[in-house]
Amino acid sequence: MRIFLITMIVLLSACSTSPTGRSQFLLYSPSALDQMGSEAFAALKKQEPISHDIAINLYVQCVARATLKGLLNDDGDPDRWEIVVFASEEANAFALPGGKIGVYTGMLKVATTQDQLAAVIGHEIAHVVAEHSNERISTQAATQMGLSLANSSGVNPNVQALLGVGAEYGVLLPYSRAQESEADLIGLDIMARAGFNPQASVEVWKNMEAKYGSQPPEFLLTHPGYHTRMTDLNLDMPEAMIIYEEVKARGVHPNCHL
Repeated sequence: MRIFLITMIVLLSACSTSPTGRSQFLLYSPSALDQMGSEAFAALKKQEPISHDIAINLYVQCVARATLKGLLNDDGDPDRWEIVVFASEEANAFALPGGKIGVYTGMLKVATTQDQLAAVIGHEIAHVVAEHSNERISTQAATQMGLSLANSSGVNPNVQALLGVGAEYGVLLPYSRAQESEADLIGLDIMARAGFNPQASVEVWKNMEAKYGSQPPEFLLTHPGYHTRMTDLNLDMPEAMIIYEEVKARGVHPNCHL
């Protein structure tokens, strides 16, 4: 009973709010997530081939560092982030807690301009800003905690080990549709504040659809469908364009070329 009460106190004290006002459940401290992200990134660098193409690396670094300046706090300091280009035809990119960004060379065939790549990177940074990894791992931990308590009247070893759940790879699990949609909109704001044209975010999804074709019904997807994402982005586009025009008027003009 005592463990149950302690557990309930922990769970109730873990409520938080995302940058868009959505309720979140966060069990872990930022420092714990930073460590998880750093460990996962180190493991990826050992497993995945890293691109040594100088031109591609300079280009991705340029876009990523410029995009980071769209953050409104100290996290926007590009020197606090490690940016790595992975040599893979996979059209993918990610950002992890602890200041880690990974871009696969295959993404450059979908995000074909600096603004489109900034949209992708801004989206991935948004996952970190909104603490989506923390939210995802916390939910997983709470589920395991509930199962452990349901199956034991004593102190289950699984309960004692909960703070280690996902420590190595948990931050790499897929995001939910709600988190993906939220990252789209936060990323739109980030890229606009960095001086990249927000309209390029829609172009990325048009390119993705052209490359990979139609998708299954949206209820079968872990991510929102292409058209849902484009519709939601367009709904927030007027406000993002106002920010973009204001930033441009102040002389912010990213200039990254491959």
